[in-house]
Amino acid sequence: MSGCTPTVQEVVQDTQEERISHQPCESFVVVPDTMMKITGGSYIPLYGKDSSLVSVTDFYLDVYPVTNDQYVQFLKIHPDWRRSSVKDIFADGQYLSDWVNDTTYNEMQNSASPVTTVSWFAARAYCTCLGKRLPTIDEWEYVAMADEKIADARTLDTYNQYILHQYEKPQSYLGTIGDTPKNFWGLHDLHGLVWEWTEDFNSVLISGESRKDGNNDPDLFCGSGSLGSSDLMNYAAFMRYAFRGSLKANYSIRNLGFRCAKDINTNEI
Repeated sequence: MSGCTPTVQEVVQDTQEERISHQPCESFVVVPDTMMKITGGSYIPLYGKDSSLVSVTDFYLDVYPVTNDQYVQFLKIHPDWRRSSVKDIFADGQYLSDWVNDTTYNEMQNSASPVTTVSWFAARAYCTCLGKRLPTIDEWEYVAMADEKIADARTLDTYNQYILHQYEKPQSYLGTIGDTPKNFWGLHDLHGLVWEWTEDFNSVLISGESRKDGNNDPDLFCGSGSLGSSDLMNYAAFMRYAFRGSLKANYSIRNLGFRCAKDINTNEI
């Protein structure tokens, strides 16, 4: 924080991390708990007129989004994250709102459906409990560039048409993890199942200029702003960045889930 006065979110975040650090997860068995090692590199993000080259170092990323069953296991040993107990500052009124009770998910879903309607705070707590973290935007976008054969397929019309088609699917959050083909990195469901939280989701704001309406309210999510995109790949990227720009950390949304990342130990490199 570099000597600056901490924000409410920073204070809450520090308190949350202290609480989680005193609640070990030895009994928290996660199945499947499969991560892939991602080899880092550099790329230019597609959305934003000031986009510049970003570098991503090696890291691990979960193969699948976190499921309902995995989240239930987390709730059983962390009751303060149950729907009836969670504090308003950590999650809004939609948090797990479609669940039957504190530890029983919606009957329309199954154990291998991605958990949704969880806030950024809750997703972060889950990952921290396992000694992991949420991926950054740069990390997420880096692995999401891949199709089944190459690491950066963004210039392929077939790849971008596929992504947009996946975004249009209704109630995709009711699906099952792993139903989409694995990409170049061996990861499933980056597109077509749920949107996913990132650690720094609020570091990119969609300005009024980008929406052509002069409105600088960062809370406004206006998909029509993407009409100015020059091609399909910019359109798809805009949708992701615009959605992130509409979020607040305590929001819990029906089609928003998460997966965890982990740093590479220096002796593994």
